[in-house]
Amino acid sequence: MRETLAEWQPAIDEAIADLVPREVEGEYLEEFFGEPTYEYDPEGIQRALSDPLWELLDRGGKRWRAVLFLVFIDAFGEDPEEYLRYACIPEILHNGTIIVDDVEDEAAMRRGEPALHHVFDDDIALNAGNAMYFLPLKILTREQAELPAERRLAAYEMLMDELNRTHLGQGMDICWHNESEVRVTPEQYLEMCACKTGCLGRIVARLAAIITDQPADVEEAVASYAELTAVAFQIGDDILDVENSLGRAGEFGKEFGNDVREGKKTLLVIHAIEESDPETARRLEAILEADDNTDEEIGEALSILEEADSIEYAREHALELATEARAAIDGLEFDPENERKLREFTEFVIDRDV
Repeated sequence: MRETLAEWQPAIDEAIADLVPREVEGEYLEEFFGEPTYEYDPEGIQRALSDPLWELLDRGGKRWRAVLFLVFIDAFGEDPEEYLRYACIPEILHNGTIIVDDVEDEAAMRRGEPALHHVFDDDIALNAGNAMYFLPLKILTREQAELPAERRLAAYEMLMDELNRTHLGQGMDICWHNESEVRVTPEQYLEMCACKTGCLGRIVARLAAIITDQPADVEEAVASYAELTAVAFQIGDDILDVENSLGRAGEFGKEFGNDVREGKKTLLVIHAIEESDPETARRLEAILEADDNTDEEIGEALSILEEADSIEYAREHALELATEARAAIDGLEFDPENERKLREFTEFVIDRDV
């Protein structure tokens, strides 16, 4: 899967640059956004929109959502090269959510460097992040000659439905990490992931199915695959945050013990609270609740998670979801090469080391 990601990343970045160029000029603004009522300020828009987006993209990221979209396009018998612009939709959306999430979470680091609101300030970061929810919609309006009206409408309706659910998930996550008590059930956590992370995965799969005119049952099958894989990815992300903090602080591209510092109620935390004795559980809750923690306190919380076997519990759960994801598309009769890529993808999201 890493080879597939590396193969497509340059082409995806080039397609994104067609939508949001690294150097903003007046001609681009008029072509993309329409004639100004008075006069655009390309320099200001450059600093407020293009610079934050490319600052984040140039730091890395695997572009896995865009690549998964292209794998589905290929599996549906179409040429991925012809659909690169549509692959930008989930990728730009994802990066917009990252920027906004980091402001809401008061995150310090993203992809090994200061989070964007520390580079550009909160106002520019929030505006750029929010703009990335809407910029991808322009792709649909610009392709009116190629995409029949009924498919455009279906794509719009799908995007509105899934994006609304992403905000349900983010709302739950924000609420929980601002609470002192860990009252969340594993099922509620998984629902949060299904909304916050899973809906972006569903967008990937459903968009590929809609624009290639697949039957409803095929659309739902690939959507289930993508949602389950995305939830497994989120659990894998939570595991990596703990494992890399325990063993190799700083290599994961986030702050040491980032999730603990933010008070996040991950599946690992929920399990550790349930499995630990009352005194240990209260201590973990106290560390998560605190506004500031020393590295020693973060290390104490991570040790509680490790001693409760919460890392292995979460990993087993992620592996089960990956198995369910593969089962969701068993009957679709994709060609062997794309079947292999989709199978490997469910393994990659759990076993990756960054």
